Amino acid sequence: MNTNDHAGKLFREYHDKHHGQDFFYQDFASQFKAEHFNPEYWADLFKRAGAKYVVLTSKHHDGFALWPSEQSWNWNSFDLGPHRDICGDLGNAVKDAGLNMGYYYSLYEWFNPLYKNNIDKYVADHMILQMKDIVTSYEPDVFWTDGEWDYPSETWKSTEFLAWLYNESPVKDRVVVNDRWGNETRGKHGGFNTTEYDLVHVEEGELSEDHPWEECRGIGTSFGYNRMETPDNYMTSEALIHLLIEKVGRGGNLLLNVGPTADGRIPEIQQQRLIEMGEWLSVNGEAIYGTHTWDKSKNQNQDDGLFFTAKGNDLYVIMTRWPQENISIEGISSLASACLLGSDIPIETSVLSKQLIIDFSNICPQKLPGKHAWVIKLEQVY
Repeated sequence: MNTNDHAGKLFREYHDKHHGQDFFYQDFASQFKAEHFNPEYWADLFKRAGAKYVVLTSKHHDGFALWPSEQSWNWNSFDLGPHRDICGDLGNAVKDAGLNMGYYYSLYEWFNPLYKNNIDKYVADHMILQMKDIVTSYEPDVFWTDGEWDYPSETWKSTEFLAWLYNESPVKDRVVVNDRWGNETRGKHGGFNTTEYDLVHVEEGELSEDHPWEECRGIGTSFGYNRMETPDNYMTSEALIHLLIEKVGRGGNLLLNVGPTADGRIPEIQQQRLIEMGEWLSVNGEAIYGTHTWDKSKNQNQDDGLFFTAKGNDLYVIMTRWPQENISIEGISSLASACLLGSDIPIETSVLSKQLIIDFSNICPQKLPGKHAWVIKLEQVY
């Protein structure tokens, strides 16, 4: 028995024991009430976390839509369960909070008989209509597709949809899309490339600093809420902050997933992680937002806890561990000044033969601002 067969057997045994053999996947929909869903609270939490954009799963592989979709009649959050337009409610709250709003959409569906029996009709009469409905109804800033692997982009009619999106849709001048539009497109075609738990398209050469990319993963091991996860299954705040630094230092973004409960709440442990990330960003966000990789970042060494980002002529040295000795950075001939973000502790530097030395001998680690990582800003670096 292979691993997947063993996992499937365990799943089946658990399901039959706790729900019964005659209880089907579709029966779970009535238990999804989202009675405590507060989109304004969610939006405020995401803003406190330092997020700049939010992507909601409008429809996953099960085909259940979180808006009153005509193509998913009686299999959506308006007709069943919460009886709410979750896409609209959260989208409005996120935009009112000053953040950009996006929607994830799964191209394929597990249970749809049309998908199984007539893919061309499924694409034309179901999928394309749903995608256009999301775009025209909610005007997203990001349209994030998934579930593309069964067919090439020609079958999905991706070129036709994207032509409409960029030339005729109400968001044609601002929307961005990812790279999941056919089984040949990941890492090759799209507004930005996507990795997932560092498992997709991370081989050498597949991610280019010349093309936008984004790492997508959950705070724990699951994208959805998993009530069997313990605190040990969740990344610590420190690990999440270091993950963000590493992705941005390599030129990427981080799309961090939260998994709400069926009653519409974000678990407290996930909220705590988001808030601590936001606290760190409130001090050090200047080294993250609007930055790019440094063209001389051969100095970057994750093993030493050193990462570099740049903005204009300013360079940010991000340290995930406080250095035990001076830092030497090659390729710098001069700089105007140096400071430790969030602190008035003086930073001593010297330049010799295009090598910058940052002297830490007079800095007491107990007086550092915040925790988890620290940033030295080098202004007007040449």
